[in-house]
Amino acid sequence: MKVCFAVQENQGMHSTVYNHFGSAPLFIMVDTDIDGATTVNNQDRDHIHGACNPIMAIGGSDIDAVVVGGIGAGAIRGLNSRGIKVYRSLAATVKENLDLLKDGTLPELTIQHACGGHGQQGGCAH
Repeated sequence: MKVCFAVQENQGMHSTVYNHFGSAPLFIMVDTDIDGATTVNNQDRDHIHGACNPIMAIGGSDIDAVVVGGIGAGAIRGLNSRGIKVYRSLAATVKENLDLLKDGTLPELTIQHACGGHGQQGGCAH
């Protein structure tokens, strides 16, 4: 399985999961089949609010799932339309959330769980 984690900075598997997909500076792509990870800069970071192109953001990477603190409805729709599931982060780091995903305990996000706007620090106002 290939899983994308929105992160603030690259600290490998110890990277902190970022609070919003569209404005995350980086994505860590973890391939659970080979225990490998790569980093992709957000290719759509400067998008207009509400107009995130999630596939462009991840540089067109082939993934199965996204784990993030928050995400907008349009990004969820765009990812889901390609068969990509979106999960809410429940722990601080990529590794901790990956373990939770493997255990089946991360909640899947739907449009009803989408970001309701942005707060003072640029994060989601859920």
